[in-house]
Amino acid sequence: MAPTSHSSPKGVVVTVPVLVLCAAAAAVFLFFLLSSLSSPSLPACSCPTTTGAAAGGGGGGERIRRTAEDVEWVKSEIEANGLHMQDNVLRKGINPRTRAQQLQDLIQFKGISHYEGEEANNHTAFPCPGELLVEEHHSNYGEPWAGGRDVYEFLAESVHLAPESRVLEIGCGTLRVGLHFIRYLNPEHFHCLERDELSLMAAYRYELPSQGLLHKRPKIVRGADMDFSKFGSGIMYDLIYASAVFLHMPDNLVWVGLERLVGKLKPLEGRIFVSHNMKFCSRLGGEECTKRLNSLGVEYAGKHTHDSLLFNHYEIWFEFRRSKV
Repeated sequence: MAPTSHSSPKGVVVTVPVLVLCAAAAAVFLFFLLSSLSSPSLPACSCPTTTGAAAGGGGGGERIRRTAEDVEWVKSEIEANGLHMQDNVLRKGINPRTRAQQLQDLIQFKGISHYEGEEANNHTAFPCPGELLVEEHHSNYGEPWAGGRDVYEFLAESVHLAPESRVLEIGCGTLRVGLHFIRYLNPEHFHCLERDELSLMAAYRYELPSQGLLHKRPKIVRGADMDFSKFGSGIMYDLIYASAVFLHMPDNLVWVGLERLVGKLKPLEGRIFVSHNMKFCSRLGGEECTKRLNSLGVEYAGKHTHDSLLFNHYEIWFEFRRSKV
């Protein structure tokens, strides 16, 4: 039997199978259209976002400062896991040797495993003294190594640090604080003047390689005379800080350093922070100190107390800024 057909007014013949196919296609199109209109809209991006200086941004969204939520999360995880570690008690692991014992092994056996003979020095990229390998330099500060993070958080937040900021530390030691700045800042943007040779050795031969920060190329110069010429001319710093350093220096040398640093500090926005005390200033008396600071184009901006996250400790910081261009 021939298929049934209908004639349109203009004489076009449309068969029944064609009508059925067109209707089915229209139904499918209408189904998907209605589904897309009725389904909830998805977020444009599920990537984590950060805002402001405290959010970081120098190392893949790393935050400068922990939040109250971070602290509460850690506490809740400890509680949820039933952890009851006693205060100030550490449990030794599967190799319970002290640092002194580890150092003795390194000296006696020339390392953990090592090559003998003529090729003995051909396989180690950074030959490192045993004293550094057992991290004795982490105990040179009179307080826990972890305190370096506290200092970094306070200073970075105070100056609204950005990856492109430039930072100068006077007396960076073995990079207890500096490591955190180096990790966050762009390459070559962290400078330091340090007088102690052993500290420099620890910084260059252990800390930077072990932390994977050699590519950041920090400029660390040995010197004890507040000479900043080796850092180059024309550099303007967002932050200059000295953590418990000025109290070990003669007052006249501190003033010499300040005079040389003023021209390297960004006007108004840049900051100088000095921790613990500023006897170089207070010994002159309040009025005389203010006059001398003003003659340099510097003004006192305030005193701050910063608490540690991990141990019962606080630090006093004195803030200065450049008042003249």
